[in-house]
Amino acid sequence: MYPEIMVIPMREELTRAGITEARTGAEVDEAIKQPGTTMVVVNSVCGCAAGKMRPGVRMALQHTSKPDHSVTVFAGQDREATDKARSYFQGHPPTSPAIAMFRDGQLVYLLQRSAIETSNAPAIAQELARAFETYCAKANA
Repeated sequence: MYPEIMVIPMREELTRAGITEARTGAEVDEAIKQPGTTMVVVNSVCGCAAGKMRPGVRMALQHTSKPDHSVTVFAGQDREATDKARSYFQGHPPTSPAIAMFRDGQLVYLLQRSAIETSNAPAIAQELARAFETYCAKANA
Protein backbone atom coordinates (compact mmCIF):
# COMPACT_ATOMS: atom_id res chain seq x y z
CA MET A 1 0.00 0.00 0.00
CA TYR A 2 1.09 3.51 -0.77
CA PRO A 3 0.87 6.29 1.80
CA GLU A 4 -2.64 7.75 1.58
CA ILE A 5 -1.28 11.24 0.97
CA MET A 6 0.21 10.00 -2.31
CA VAL A 7 -3.05 8.58 -3.68
CA ILE A 8 -5.38 11.43 -2.72
CA PRO A 9 -4.93 13.20 -6.10
CA MET A 10 -5.56 9.90 -7.92
CA ARG A 11 -8.76 9.36 -5.94
CA GLU A 12 -9.89 12.95 -6.46
CA GLU A 13 -9.40 12.79 -10.21
CA LEU A 14 -12.44 10.50 -10.36
CA THR A 15 -14.47 11.86 -7.44
CA ARG A 16 -14.24 15.40 -8.88
CA ALA A 17 -15.80 13.92 -12.03
CA GLY A 18 -18.82 12.85 -9.96
CA ILE A 19 -17.87 9.23 -9.28
CA THR A 20 -18.65 8.03 -5.76
CA GLU A 21 -15.85 6.30 -3.93
CA ALA A 22 -16.54 2.93 -2.29
CA ARG A 23 -14.06 1.99 0.40
CA THR A 24 -15.83 -1.04 1.90
CA GLY A 25 -17.37 -4.18 0.51
CA ALA A 26 -20.79 -3.10 1.79
CA GLU A 27 -20.53 0.17 -0.17
CA VAL A 28 -19.72 -1.82 -3.33
CA ASP A 29 -22.68 -4.15 -2.76
CA GLU A 30 -24.97 -1.17 -2.25
CA ALA A 31 -23.74 0.53 -5.42
CA ILE A 32 -24.04 -2.50 -7.68
CA LYS A 33 -27.47 -3.50 -6.38
CA GLN A 34 -29.01 -0.14 -7.26
CA PRO A 35 -31.57 -0.32 -10.05
CA GLY A 36 -30.43 0.84 -13.46
CA THR A 37 -26.88 1.01 -14.73
CA THR A 38 -23.78 1.27 -12.57
CA MET A 39 -20.23 1.80 -13.76
CA VAL A 40 -17.53 0.43 -11.46
CA VAL A 41 -14.03 1.84 -12.00
CA VAL A 42 -11.12 -0.07 -10.46
CA ASN A 43 -8.57 2.71 -9.98
CA SER A 44 -4.84 2.15 -9.61
CA VAL A 45 -1.55 3.99 -9.16
CA CYS A 46 -0.13 2.55 -12.38
CA GLY A 47 0.78 4.67 -15.37
CA CYS A 48 -1.99 3.32 -17.58
CA ALA A 49 -4.55 4.40 -14.97
CA ALA A 50 -3.00 7.86 -14.74
CA GLY A 51 -2.43 8.60 -18.40
CA LYS A 52 -5.18 6.57 -20.02
CA MET A 53 -7.96 5.19 -17.83
CA ARG A 54 -8.80 8.13 -15.54
CA PRO A 55 -8.69 10.74 -18.34
CA GLY A 56 -10.68 8.40 -20.60
CA VAL A 57 -13.37 7.91 -17.95
CA ARG A 58 -13.61 11.67 -17.36
CA MET A 59 -13.99 12.30 -21.11
CA ALA A 60 -16.60 9.55 -21.47
CA LEU A 61 -18.71 11.05 -18.70
CA GLN A 62 -19.20 14.11 -20.91
CA HIS A 63 -21.25 11.93 -23.28
CA THR A 64 -25.02 12.40 -23.38
CA SER A 65 -25.70 8.77 -22.40
CA LYS A 66 -24.03 7.70 -19.19
CA PRO A 67 -24.60 5.30 -16.32
CA ASP A 68 -27.23 6.04 -13.70
CA HIS A 69 -24.59 5.50 -11.02
CA SER A 70 -20.79 5.45 -10.97
CA VAL A 71 -18.54 4.14 -8.24
CA THR A 72 -14.79 3.67 -7.90
CA VAL A 73 -12.61 1.40 -5.80
CA PHE A 74 -8.85 1.76 -5.42
CA ALA A 75 -6.79 -1.38 -6.01
CA GLY A 76 -3.87 -1.74 -3.64
CA GLN A 77 -5.42 0.71 -1.17
CA ASP A 78 -8.96 -0.37 -0.34
CA ARG A 79 -8.57 -4.14 -0.47
CA GLU A 80 -12.00 -5.09 0.86
CA ALA A 81 -13.83 -2.85 -1.61
CA THR A 82 -11.65 -3.94 -4.53
CA ASP A 83 -12.03 -7.63 -3.73
CA LYS A 84 -15.80 -7.21 -3.47
CA ALA A 85 -15.98 -5.35 -6.79
CA ARG A 86 -13.88 -8.01 -8.50
CA SER A 87 -16.11 -10.74 -7.09
CA TYR A 88 -18.84 -9.38 -9.37
CA PHE A 89 -16.57 -9.77 -12.45
CA GLN A 90 -17.29 -13.51 -12.52
CA GLY A 91 -15.20 -15.53 -14.95
CA HIS A 92 -12.71 -12.71 -15.54
CA PRO A 93 -9.27 -12.46 -13.95
CA PRO A 94 -8.69 -9.54 -11.59
CA THR A 95 -6.95 -6.60 -13.24
CA SER A 96 -6.37 -3.00 -12.41
CA PRO A 97 -7.27 -0.71 -13.77
CA ALA A 98 -10.60 -1.99 -15.05
CA ILE A 99 -14.01 -0.55 -15.87
CA ALA A 100 -17.20 -2.60 -15.52
CA MET A 101 -20.81 -1.85 -16.33
CA PHE A 102 -23.72 -3.43 -14.51
CA ARG A 103 -27.40 -3.32 -15.39
CA ASP A 104 -29.68 -4.10 -12.47
CA GLY A 105 -26.82 -5.86 -10.70
CA GLN A 106 -25.73 -7.99 -13.66
CA LEU A 107 -22.34 -7.56 -15.33
CA VAL A 108 -22.89 -6.51 -18.96
CA TYR A 109 -19.51 -4.99 -19.89
CA LEU A 110 -15.90 -5.17 -18.73
CA LEU A 111 -12.88 -3.25 -20.02
CA GLN A 112 -9.76 -4.78 -18.52
CA ARG A 113 -6.17 -3.63 -18.19
CA SER A 114 -5.05 -5.38 -21.38
CA ALA A 115 -7.36 -3.16 -23.44
CA ILE A 116 -6.63 -0.05 -21.39
CA GLU A 117 -2.85 -0.26 -21.62
CA THR A 118 -2.94 -0.68 -25.40
CA SER A 119 -5.23 2.34 -25.92
CA ASN A 120 -5.03 6.05 -25.32
CA ALA A 121 -7.42 8.21 -23.29
CA PRO A 122 -9.54 9.37 -26.28
CA ALA A 123 -9.90 5.78 -27.53
CA ILE A 124 -10.95 4.63 -24.05
CA ALA A 125 -13.46 7.49 -23.89
CA GLN A 126 -14.84 6.50 -27.28
CA GLU A 127 -15.13 2.85 -26.24
CA LEU A 128 -16.88 3.79 -23.00
CA ALA A 129 -19.23 6.14 -24.86
CA ARG A 130 -20.13 3.21 -27.13
CA ALA A 131 -20.78 1.07 -24.04
CA PHE A 132 -22.88 3.87 -22.53
CA GLU A 133 -24.96 4.03 -25.72
CA THR A 134 -25.42 0.27 -25.67
CA TYR A 135 -26.20 -0.22 -21.98
CA CYS A 136 -27.26 3.16 -20.57
CA ALA A 137 -29.20 5.00 -23.29
CA LYS A 138 -32.77 5.71 -22.23
CA ALA A 139 -35.53 4.77 -24.65
CA ASN A 140 -37.37 7.74 -26.09
CA ALA A 141 -40.95 7.96 -24.86
